Amino acid sequence: MVQASAQLVATMIGVLPAFWYPDQLSMSVENSNLKERVRAFWQANPCGVKFADAAPGTRHFYELVEAHRYTKEWHIPAAADFAGARGLKVLEIGCGLGTDGAQFAEAGADYTGVDLTEAAVELARRRFELFDLPGTFKTADAENLSFPDESFDLVYSHGVLHHTPETGKSIQEIHRVLRPGGRAVIMLYHRGSYNYRVNISLLRRAGAQLLKWETGVKLVNRITGEPLESLREHARLLKTEKESYLKPGEFLSQNTDGAGNPLARVYSRKEARELFKDFSEVTLKTYFLNKRWLPVIGNLLPRSLESRLASRWGWHLWIYATK
Repeated sequence: MVQASAQLVATMIGVLPAFWYPDQLSMSVENSNLKERVRAFWQANPCGVKFADAAPGTRHFYELVEAHRYTKEWHIPAAADFAGARGLKVLEIGCGLGTDGAQFAEAGADYTGVDLTEAAVELARRRFELFDLPGTFKTADAENLSFPDESFDLVYSHGVLHHTPETGKSIQEIHRVLRPGGRAVIMLYHRGSYNYRVNISLLRRAGAQLLKWETGVKLVNRITGEPLESLREHARLLKTEKESYLKPGEFLSQNTDGAGNPLARVYSRKEARELFKDFSEVTLKTYFLNKRWLPVIGNLLPRSLESRLASRWGWHLWIYATK
């Protein structure tokens, strides 16, 4: 009787959905809560809005955002190869304000943009309407895309998937929705970069001690150009949540895309290759030195030297993967 009962229990466990197991259920709930925090942060802070001193949703606003993006990250048009997308069905995961999406549409791509937040989707849709560009937009979770298998020729995502709790799951979804021979072009933050190894892990951590005093906040503002409002929010978090704020993972998240950012991760080249192991061909390149954190010499670097340094220590790890 005992043996029969044990076999029955074992059989039942074997057919239960994974999320019924206690450990996995706990992890699922934790990831769901974290994702909601991520959604809330980016809903309140659409990526790129802070770089334009104009009313969001106006033509001038989008022009300023675009000018800032391609001046600061001048490598993007060539790295993304917008011009090569003509005639392709393109999906952008994390469309943001529609800046890169507009380049795909202007190049003649059949463009679809998705984002976790309604704020971004509405701003991106408005961008396309103002500039008379064709495109489709919808709110969507990168880890659970609603598109059928083999729907797209190209999936593009710039600086987004390191903010979702299960990045690996989103890569699996990208693989699923790509047609055979289709390509993924994805940017993730780079663990081996100067920005992570030196700026975030050493300089910003040391500088955090100055944020305990208002005079220190103003000093950091003068040295780095970081807005006072942002620095004061960091100071508040350091004071009220010191233990958690200084933990490596939390400190990284808070010091990538603004105070209050609940999640950011970095990836080594090896880790990136593991994420894309189901693809037939994977090429990695790094760009963007983030010169603001190179004292004195940063703004003096010619682009040729900047490119060479960024190819080894760049903050942006671009993955080019063919299904």
